[in-house]
Amino acid sequence: MLEVIQTKIPDVKRITPKRFADSRGFFSETWNRRGMEEAGIFIDFVQDNHSYSAAPGTVRGLHYQSPPMGQTKLVRVARGAIRDVAVDVRRGSPTFGRWVAEELSAENGIQLLIPVGFLHGFITLVPDTHVLYKVDNFYDPACDRAVRFDDPRLAIDWGIDPADAILSGKDASAPAFGDFATPFAYEAV
Repeated sequence: MLEVIQTKIPDVKRITPKRFADSRGFFSETWNRRGMEEAGIFIDFVQDNHSYSAAPGTVRGLHYQSPPMGQTKLVRVARGAIRDVAVDVRRGSPTFGRWVAEELSAENGIQLLIPVGFLHGFITLVPDTHVLYKVDNFYDPACDRAVRFDDPRLAIDWGIDPADAILSGKDASAPAFGDFATPFAYEAV
């Protein structure tokens, strides 16, 4: 019922649920615990979030929740399209400081599974984009953190000139990656 593919950072997974289409449109199970467990993914999601961005070029991120409120996210797009980015910040990880990006859209139905220990952000590619994501831990404003999206040490390709990005005040003033002391440690399985 779903396709699970490792990205170039194996702990980040690209998940594509099967769509059943006809002349009316399509039906898709975007989350099915049994199907995920059969694919080796065991996550107890506790909260759903919905993000709306009016303009293309809106950047949200790079965000994370610090321990003990770290979050695994399952991200998908209900309308529009994004370039979704995950950055490994697990101390001791063989992919520490590396990033992966995937285009998620309402049209392609691809989802990105981003585990605890990753920074997360996205840029909207079209107007009126709706992003939905499940998390496995509750939001806590005291643990809400960010790292600068355009930090040259990360060299993330956002597909636009960073000066043209539409940012919140929080994201515009986020600290540099070089000033970031990760609270996450890599645990080899």
